[in-house]
Amino acid sequence: MKRWIGSSLLAAAIALCAALPAAALTEHQWEAQAGQQEYQTLQKQGVILHSSPYYRILNPIAARIAKVADRQYDFPFHFYLVHMKQPNAFAVPGGNVYVTDSLMTFVQNQQELAGVLCHETSHDIHHDVYNLMQKNQRLNVMATLADLLFGGGNNRVVNTVLGIGTQLESLRFSREVEQNADRKGAFTCAAAGMNPWGMVWLFRRFENTNMASPPEFLSDHPGDAERITALENLFRENPTVFGRFNPNVRSATPLK
Repeated sequence: MKRWIGSSLLAAAIALCAALPAAALTEHQWEAQAGQQEYQTLQKQGVILHSSPYYRILNPIAARIAKVADRQYDFPFHFYLVHMKQPNAFAVPGGNVYVTDSLMTFVQNQQELAGVLCHETSHDIHHDVYNLMQKNQRLNVMATLADLLFGGGNNRVVNTVLGIGTQLESLRFSREVEQNADRKGAFTCAAAGMNPWGMVWLFRRFENTNMASPPEFLSDHPGDAERITALENLFRENPTVFGRFNPNVRSATPLK
């Protein structure tokens, strides 16, 4: 089963890479334009929910997280509900975090929702989409040069090796990105007074759930067991930060 937050990150990076020539822009300018473009796209699609009862749940949690995350990023964070069938959440450069209304019925408590939001703000704080875009550009350049050197499209073996190599490199980067976002997200949640064990509870629930079509925000990343272990180790190694939080899911605050 595939897991957490990021196929949308990769898709956004590819789309934005094609639309915005990063070489002509500073990182700050690129992220600002990318965020504006994505907002305009979603607005035209009519999926942004400007009025929804779910904001009564989302806004108080998002506000607590933003107080912590805003100090670490170039832009203030804004959280928007969007109407999509798939439970999902994704951060876009420029500080916009989009949460689907399906996710609001999918998570079971405030701590799980906070964990997703903290993880997503980490992607922006770490400039992950911008860095991924730059890395993909470098890989594309190297693949093109190697393609020319070894016979171009006429050499099927070389083309296959190039394709696999690019995928493996991207996979290793994605795992590192997601693990760093988990770690950063845990510290953000703790600083916001939200129990970071919510991330672990969500992983455990999916680990024990056999879903034919898991949520997109749990896709294409390190396995649940690996990420649970990493978070548990993080909590154990930093008792002054995480020791005050209850690891028992029964202590969670219901979402509704």
